[in-house]
Amino acid sequence: MNAIISASELADALRSERPPVLLDVRWQLSTAAASGQPFDGRAVYASGHIPGAVFVDLDRELASAPGPRGRHPLPDLDVFGAAMRRAGVSAGTPVVAYDGGIGWAAARAWWLLRWTGHPDVRVLDGGLPVWDGPLETEASAPAEGDFVPKPTEGAVLDADGAAALARSGVLLDARAGERYRGEVEPIDPVGGHIPGALSAPTSDNVDVDGRFRPAAELRARFGELGVTRDVPVGVYCGSGVSAAHEVLALEVAGIPAALYVGSWSEWTSDPARPVAVGPDPQ
Repeated sequence: MNAIISASELADALRSERPPVLLDVRWQLSTAAASGQPFDGRAVYASGHIPGAVFVDLDRELASAPGPRGRHPLPDLDVFGAAMRRAGVSAGTPVVAYDGGIGWAAARAWWLLRWTGHPDVRVLDGGLPVWDGPLETEASAPAEGDFVPKPTEGAVLDADGAAALARSGVLLDARAGERYRGEVEPIDPVGGHIPGALSAPTSDNVDVDGRFRPAAELRARFGELGVTRDVPVGVYCGSGVSAAHEVLALEVAGIPAALYVGSWSEWTSDPARPVAVGPDPQ
């Protein structure tokens, strides 16, 4: 099953006998919106969302509180499961997640559901900006779902696992190149990258419209970095959100990958961990 869905395909699915549950996961990396006011995902949801969609709070329901494990550690499974059931997610119900267009937050929801055993989850390719159907402002209240999250073995990396994978397989750094090289670091205490990791900015996964590049192009892109189905692959970013988008891009390309959820924000919380700078992976 394709991990992404187009706006026209979603419109058809919503008219079908088995419509998907819709998750609105609009979120911004910065707490400040373009207006200078704090970004409020619930407010933008209330201003208009795809009919039937339920708002999901990334910071509170798709992550636990920031700390030594990073800015967006794995959520408490009871909290995550309750949020998914509130949204109407059941084990046998298809799910589509969307966000404001960049795709990171929707990919985080997609990855968590896949990691915890849901078999039928997709991301709206291009997010809400590509949707040309009607919007509604009334909050959706679907029937309670029955989904119970059950984590999958091997899909998550910790710091030691990420370090080992950088030596034995391919570890991709999904942040912007200047952060990988350590030229700038706007968020975390130290710039640079995990020794051995390869720079693979998330921005290169999509075209100018924010839609994923075709699968063949993505395979070629990752292939240039030594990524194949026969090589173990992991991805990290700043806090495990944009890296989920890279895992999704790899899925579109037909390549499974693990996610280092703690990512750079966890890695740099321990000053004993090594840091590489510059364009050289080592």
